[in-house]
Amino acid sequence: MRAFNKTRTRSVILVSLLVALLLALFLPAMALAEPDGPPSALEPASPVSAAIADLHTIVLIIAASVFLVVEGLILIAAFRFRRRAKDAGEPPQIHGNTRLEIAWTVAPAVIVVALFVLAVRAQQNIDAAAYSAEPGVPISVEVIGHQWWWEFRYPDFGIATAGQMVIPVGRVINLQITSADVIHSFWAPELSGKTDAMQGVINQSLLRASRPGDYYGQCAELCGVSHAYMRLVVTAVSEDEFAAWVKSQAGDAAAPAETAAQTGQQIFQSAGCAGCHVIRGVPGAVGKTGPDLTHVYGRPCFAGCTLATTPYNLAKWLADPPAVKAGSLMPNLNLSPADIASLVAYLQTLK
Repeated sequence: MRAFNKTRTRSVILVSLLVALLLALFLPAMALAEPDGPPSALEPASPVSAAIADLHTIVLIIAASVFLVVEGLILIAAFRFRRRAKDAGEPPQIHGNTRLEIAWTVAPAVIVVALFVLAVRAQQNIDAAAYSAEPGVPISVEVIGHQWWWEFRYPDFGIATAGQMVIPVGRVINLQITSADVIHSFWAPELSGKTDAMQGVINQSLLRASRPGDYYGQCAELCGVSHAYMRLVVTAVSEDEFAAWVKSQAGDAAAPAETAAQTGQQIFQSAGCAGCHVIRGVPGAVGKTGPDLTHVYGRPCFAGCTLATTPYNLAKWLADPPAVKAGSLMPNLNLSPADIASLVAYLQTLK
């Protein structure tokens, strides 16, 4: 029995030391995002994300302090009151300490109340930051989650994109988020918090970028086999660049001039592609199942923003979409290499 108690005491001490060591190693990594790593909510690029990051830092400090105090007391108790070789029989029995019990009941309650107050203040800061000092009126963007890609519609301009949302720096973006199928969650960590996308429900969220750049995001709600490949990018540009982008997106697709691209357009119309995709200006290309491809080659990515928009990746995708992205609704059309080459040539004209 004595050997068992010694072993148990040593195990408690070792586990506590290991947990404390892991905390010491990983807390700095949690607090400092990698400069060239994946998108991080701890590198805010908007007032909204900055308010969230500030709250996270305060909560992390409080939680780490509580953890260190509790772990310290466990280590002290395990070491000081361990069974020694000279000990015999049961140790002295105690029946509690009223003051201590009151203290460890009141202290957590005070911490919880403090966290509640901090959370309310953070929400107020988010609301104030989202609307403060923006030039011009908010821009509405309808965000629609699909399995497994994001659609962005700009009702004020009559345009739609997929995978990439372009916004002007400093302007408030009023996101109206919903889903075409299952529950998704829109999240661009450096710009905003998470907002669920649910079929038949429109959730509102505000977004405002503080500086130009590409800000990557991810669906944050498990939504099926390719959930991990449902990504997005928010590109923040100047007002002039945004106006030029809107103008370019509003136009119909240009008629292809080269023979290979002309052949590709014919294949697009005859192979079933036009039944699922829209290409404005192309007769019959009015499908709503897949993304609008009118200016697909002007986007940095496609296939749920998992592939860079290059001729090689387009050819790879057209050869067998489900093999590239599991569960893809776009079937394998069994296109020949020549047909794929012609389709790629045509898609390259859609800028």
